[in-house]
Amino acid sequence: MRLPRVLFPLIAAMTLMSAPASALDKVSFRMNWYLGGAHSPFQLGLDRGYYRDEGIDLTIVEGRGSVSTAQGVAAASDDFGFADSSSIMLLASKGAPVKAIMTIHGTSPFGIISLAETRIEVPKDLEGKRLAITAGDALTQLFPAFAKNANLDMSKITLVQIDPAGKVVSLLEKRVDALLGGLDDQYFLVKQKGADPAGMKFADHGANTVGLSILANQSTIDSKPDMVKRFLKATARSWQAAIKDPDAAIDALLKLRPDLDRTSQKGQLLADISFIPSEANKDKPFGYNAPADWERTMQILKEYRDLKTDKPATAFYTNDFIPND
Repeated sequence: MRLPRVLFPLIAAMTLMSAPASALDKVSFRMNWYLGGAHSPFQLGLDRGYYRDEGIDLTIVEGRGSVSTAQGVAAASDDFGFADSSSIMLLASKGAPVKAIMTIHGTSPFGIISLAETRIEVPKDLEGKRLAITAGDALTQLFPAFAKNANLDMSKITLVQIDPAGKVVSLLEKRVDALLGGLDDQYFLVKQKGADPAGMKFADHGANTVGLSILANQSTIDSKPDMVKRFLKATARSWQAAIKDPDAAIDALLKLRPDLDRTSQKGQLLADISFIPSEANKDKPFGYNAPADWERTMQILKEYRDLKTDKPATAFYTNDFIPND
């Protein structure tokens, strides 16, 4: 039996409709820490479908520190990670197959946090004070760069070893006068507790390293370059949307974590946004890995964090996948 010609277009359309849609790339993206303001842009992009628009089925996973995140990406447990530049560079220098593919913080968010009433307003004000540190963490290892640049007499500063989770409590209870912490993190935890914090940037005093960045395994970069490019396109779109509408980003975060304090998380996000630009990356596309910033980071890590490498700074990052729009 011959079918009328008019039916052929209809049959063809029905066949296309019944065909399976192109499968999305399943992607695991591990954060540097528990979800908070710094991670809200990624969640915003996920909620708005920006990653799906790029053919990516994204899963955002909480982390337990930049070192752990970078190690997971090196082991291919996750496709991408969000970690501090020093963790990426130090791990890569020891042979781990990881590389930074996008800078988020062009300026370091590390700093000195105190109570405003203590009046620690310039570095010299730290002399004669008690400073909470955590042995082995990035802040403690970079503090000597800050101290050297500020010409501090370290013999006049009492260093108090405290677990990271106890630093804010110790400051609020006035068992220490200041702490080494994130100006996009602990600063707002102090504020959330009803105290009036003051902050002093490492970046202003000789210890300005690239902050949080996105990294990938070299095998992912080599075998899935198109997916990497699409992932970064969606990520840039997500951050640009969060910059334009921070409240929307926090709304997306609170859908997932309604237990978090809105005011504190928004403050963290706004601080993170303020750390995006650097002198070297302005007028560049979002996420650009500025060579001068990474070169400076490498030199600081060589002097203060025992980075040993003969490779140039360019070996630790790539701009090949940064979206230009």
